[in-house]
Amino acid sequence: MFLEQGIKPENKFWKYLLGSVFIISASFVGQLPITAAVFYKTFTDHIAFPTTNEGVMNMFESNTTLFLVMISFVFAFAGIYFAVKFIHHQTLLSVTTSRSKVDWKRIWFSFFVWTFFSLLSFLFVYLRAPEQFVLQFKLVPFLVLVILGCVLIPIQTTTEEYVFRGYLMQGFANLAQNRWFPLLMTSVIFGSMHWTNPEVGKMGNIIMIYYIGTGLFLGVITLMDEGMELALGFHASNNLVGALLVTSDWTVFQTNSIFKDLSEPSAGIDVILPVVVIYPILLFIFSKKYGWTNWKEKLTGNINHVELKA
Repeated sequence: MFLEQGIKPENKFWKYLLGSVFIISASFVGQLPITAAVFYKTFTDHIAFPTTNEGVMNMFESNTTLFLVMISFVFAFAGIYFAVKFIHHQTLLSVTTSRSKVDWKRIWFSFFVWTFFSLLSFLFVYLRAPEQFVLQFKLVPFLVLVILGCVLIPIQTTTEEYVFRGYLMQGFANLAQNRWFPLLMTSVIFGSMHWTNPEVGKMGNIIMIYYIGTGLFLGVITLMDEGMELALGFHASNNLVGALLVTSDWTVFQTNSIFKDLSEPSAGIDVILPVVVIYPILLFIFSKKYGWTNWKEKLTGNINHVELKA
């Protein structure tokens, strides 16, 4: 059982707090390259040091920004590995899945299913209002984006999944000895991490329904499938397809994508639709393919000593 793999008498919750501090510190170390690049550019170009995240994101060419931003996730992943191995004395596999090895077929299935939904969704929006989009495709910058994106974006999304659906999910299970609390807490924390995104400022706090709802969806498929593989595939597809397909001036950072969205963001049905319609459809697809049963127990049940001995 996935959560039970992290339940040990010596695995006290304070160790997860210590590990989280180490992971965050490693991420900060990973941000030194972009900090140094910003200092260098302000010095050589004789410009003011940016005081906002948006200012930093707009200082460099978008592929350069993508590279510099993603470096921090490489360091954060190294921090996760250190915390799991040396603080908790577990293997990385034990916070990945309950299976004897990572099921790559699950990862790819989830990746391609969500890619299909994403492309279908974009096609629907584009055909409904093509004037809101402009083709900005440039071969060389796009190819560079493809290379950087295919290498670095999966590292980013994998790191986030290991933190929330792996490390913290098991950590809160140690604390609460049940399944609903880690599911709820990791979803809320995951959504709250997006609070500073410019999309929130543009659309308002209602978009947090989407972010927290996405965290809840990823947590549900992790608990029901007894592993993170489906969440890993979904998250990688979501960020990679988004980066390659369409960008806008009001996202976290802009990319050399195929299209640019010129519309003004507004929180409407597109914020609620994925959470209340599309995610349940995905849950139905996954549940039928992988034969999920006993939903109530797997999502809300207690973790008891009988389960730990089994």
